[in-house]
Amino acid sequence: MEKSRMTLPTGPDTLCFDKDEFTKEDFDVDHFVSDCRKRVQLEELRDDLEVYYKLLKTAMVELINKDYADFVNLSTNLVGMDKALNQLSVPLGQLREEVLSLRSSVSEGIRAVDERMSKQEDIRKKKMCVLRLIQVIRSVEKIEKILNSQSSKETHALEVRSPLLTGQILERIATEFNQLQFHAVQSKGLPLLDKVRPRIAGITAMLQRSLEGLLLEGLQTSDVDIIRHCLRTYATIDKTRDAEALVGQVLVKPYMDQVIVEQIVESRPDGLQTMYKKLLEFVPHHCRLLREVTGGAISSEKGNTVPGYDFLVNSVWPEIVRGLEENLPSLYNPGDPDAFHKKYTISMNFLRTFERQCGSQASVKRLRAHPAYHSFNNKWNLPVYFQIRFREIVVSLEAALTALLEDAPAGSSFCLLASHRTWSSLQRCWSDAMFLPSLAHRLWRLTLQILARYSVFVNELLLRPISNESAKDTKNPVLTSSKDPSVTQGNSEDQGGGPSESKPAASISSTQLVYVVADLDRLQEQLPELLETIKPKLEMIGFKNFSSVSALADSQLSLSACVPPLSSRIVQDLSESCFSYLKSALEVPRLYRRTNKEVPTTASSYVDSALKPFYQLQSGHKDKLKQALIQQWLEDALSESTQKYCETVSDILHSVRKMEESLKRLKQARKTTSPNPGGPGGGMSDDDKIRLQLALDVEYLGEQIQKLGLQSKDIKSFPTLTALVAAAKDQATAEQP
Repeated sequence: MEKSRMTLPTGPDTLCFDKDEFTKEDFDVDHFVSDCRKRVQLEELRDDLEVYYKLLKTAMVELINKDYADFVNLSTNLVGMDKALNQLSVPLGQLREEVLSLRSSVSEGIRAVDERMSKQEDIRKKKMCVLRLIQVIRSVEKIEKILNSQSSKETHALEVRSPLLTGQILERIATEFNQLQFHAVQSKGLPLLDKVRPRIAGITAMLQRSLEGLLLEGLQTSDVDIIRHCLRTYATIDKTRDAEALVGQVLVKPYMDQVIVEQIVESRPDGLQTMYKKLLEFVPHHCRLLREVTGGAISSEKGNTVPGYDFLVNSVWPEIVRGLEENLPSLYNPGDPDAFHKKYTISMNFLRTFERQCGSQASVKRLRAHPAYHSFNNKWNLPVYFQIRFREIVVSLEAALTALLEDAPAGSSFCLLASHRTWSSLQRCWSDAMFLPSLAHRLWRLTLQILARYSVFVNELLLRPISNESAKDTKNPVLTSSKDPSVTQGNSEDQGGGPSESKPAASISSTQLVYVVADLDRLQEQLPELLETIKPKLEMIGFKNFSSVSALADSQLSLSACVPPLSSRIVQDLSESCFSYLKSALEVPRLYRRTNKEVPTTASSYVDSALKPFYQLQSGHKDKLKQALIQQWLEDALSESTQKYCETVSDILHSVRKMEESLKRLKQARKTTSPNPGGPGGGMSDDDKIRLQLALDVEYLGEQIQKLGLQSKDIKSFPTLTALVAAAKDQATAEQP
């Protein structure tokens, strides 16, 4: 406390330490010095400590001078204090003894009051027990008196008809019995009650037999008053569930056993629907009076209804479920998925119709919370049904995603069977013949799995080598697909008895690559259509947040990502096919050098052959692919092949120029005036013919590019190629006389 109130004088602001450091409980000299050394030198720390020491010394002197008089007079002020204290001790001791005596008296009084109150409470409890026992005895005697008097007055009538009491008498007995039960529960454990219990059991049995008989009589005679009295009596004695169980056993069960018969259901195509229709007719035909009395019907009068009953939930529905489980076990068999789907759909429609008969939302909630309701739903083995459907779809899909690509069936919007089967599998997942609301989450996952599997399949196709035939087929109708497995097995057979492991890997033709791109494009166009099919079915199960179905958009992006590498493969194959003919330009010098051929006037035939695959692609697949995509492929392929062709032409012209310079040097060395090597008469030289032929080829190539719908200026390296051959042509024509 003293340390917490100690205040040190404030020092100059230039001090290198905080004065409050000295008042801390954990103050440590070593730590203080090391901390200050981080900021200043030891000499400066020493100087600051000396300054603050002088300040403390001055403050202490001032404090002593300020309270000096008090220090001096302290002993003088305490003179005679001990006598005053001794004088006070005697009266204080007397006061203490009086207080203790009073406290003891009060405590004894409180104990006496508590003992008397405890005795009174015990007496009161015993009195209440006696009163309750008296009430129990009175109620038993009263009920027995009513039963005996009724029995003595109507002995003959009861023997003739039945041992039943009237509804009014039963209501009086039930009211008294209810009080009896209350007091008996309160008096539980008392010896006298155990002696009376057999009489209470007899009254209970008699009351229940009478109520059951009277309720059955009321149901058989359709007497609303009797039914109302019975149900009110059951409610009075808190036995409403017994009444509902009785109705279920006596009224509902025989009807269900009569209607739910497996042989009748299986003998007709619409046997299940007919059975459910009869089950639904039970409520309006046989439960009308019960619903009117209990307020379950619209026409019920609120003033005369007996609340607390729900016969549809507690009597009818449990017996329906029991009858289906015992008499129609094949209903839940998922072995035949088509039949299972039909039965499940019809049964769920029946369940919804039955819920509408309940009459109120509270009744529907009680039905859905009933154990029989959960038992009915759990009997349907939906996971097994889904596994069977899953296997059907997967086996069919995997059979199409094989190494041997097959064409789609006639009439399909897809080109390949694999794509057709993928789309049909997606449609089947959400078709009315397969979809079940409870399996929506599983079918959604299967949809994404199918799209992912197709994406993997397309990526696997990218790893396949392009078959040799595809390059040769550019001379035939464009890139025709081959389904003959001997295409990939021919090489191993020609080698005669090689090991089976040496079979070449599955290849793919360029046509099939084009088909894959066309199918990818088609599939992406149809995915929004699939989503529109899915949305109503998801809304059916209460799904609202469609932003979470973005996984389908992710699958669509995955499919889109497959198009660029496929396009690159197609462009590469087109470019190689085209250049395989364009490189024939290397034969032009051989055709004209020292052959005395005429001056060229037309383009070489290899140009037409080089462009043939482009024409075939454009005309053969215009109905399958977007025109913009085809044009892009043509432009990219021509750009690649033209660049190589430009390099080839440049090399040819360079070699021609070198040959021409060599000949000129040879002529100068021989100092001869021999005629031009182009032939007699001073015609065009062989080198100029070569230049002219290449120029004609390039000009013709440009014309054909225009016919393909492309602009030659958009083809990379073509302007360079045009300028190259134009210069060569000018040189050839300039040397003519």
